[in-house]
Amino acid sequence: MNTITATPKIHRPTATTILALAALALIAGGCAKTAERKDVDTVQTAAAAPNVISGTFTDSRDGKTYRTVGIGKLTWMAENLNFVTDSSACYDNADSNCTKYGRLYNWKDAMKVCPAPWRVPSDEDWDSLTVAVGGQRVEDGSGGYDWKFAGKKLKSTTGWKDRVDDYGNLVLSGNGTDEIVFSALPGGGRWSDGYFDTADSGGFWWSATEYGASDAWARGMGYDDDEVYRSYNYKTNLFSLRCVRDSAAPQ
Repeated sequence: MNTITATPKIHRPTATTILALAALALIAGGCAKTAERKDVDTVQTAAAAPNVISGTFTDSRDGKTYRTVGIGKLTWMAENLNFVTDSSACYDNADSNCTKYGRLYNWKDAMKVCPAPWRVPSDEDWDSLTVAVGGQRVEDGSGGYDWKFAGKKLKSTTGWKDRVDDYGNLVLSGNGTDEIVFSALPGGGRWSDGYFDTADSGGFWWSATEYGASDAWARGMGYDDDEVYRSYNYKTNLFSLRCVRDSAAPQ
């Protein structure tokens, strides 16, 4: 399992690490329940990058409309899902954070919530996205890997905490360039024990790919570097969710 660093690697917290979380900034993600959806106003555009198809879809369950971006063979939600389920939560249990970041879901909940024909992206789907935006795979020394450069290109241009020195001087902007208008936000997350952490400095998103009975793969991004991190975490933690559809063409 990955250890805690200044960057938002996903990990299993112990009593000791929970005390360190407030200073070290890590966590996030989400998803919700099942039903139908209606696509509207989906058009081919010259969005922020070549071969990108921008559009919207409206979730018929609650009427919420989400931006979408088609790249490669998939269409991704360009916003975190914000569909209410009994097991989901807003960061710090504040409704305003659901409006800002979407809801947080445990993995079991996430696997049921995307409106058909949308689904939870697999571990491989996330890899394809990071390759498409020019991510460079970097082995982490323990058999895993992360993606350099991809985080900067996927993060929103606003909303991320800046890195500053001890005197308050700007060292590095936490915001991204949002080159395909994926607009990843630092929605934080919640540990299995109910501890919320990392809103404004880190975000994490579930994949559909399991890592044993208790864990599943997820992706994370942080304010203090340009990477997309790949790691597994307890399914009972609450993270954000981006649903995908198996076509980049308008439907």
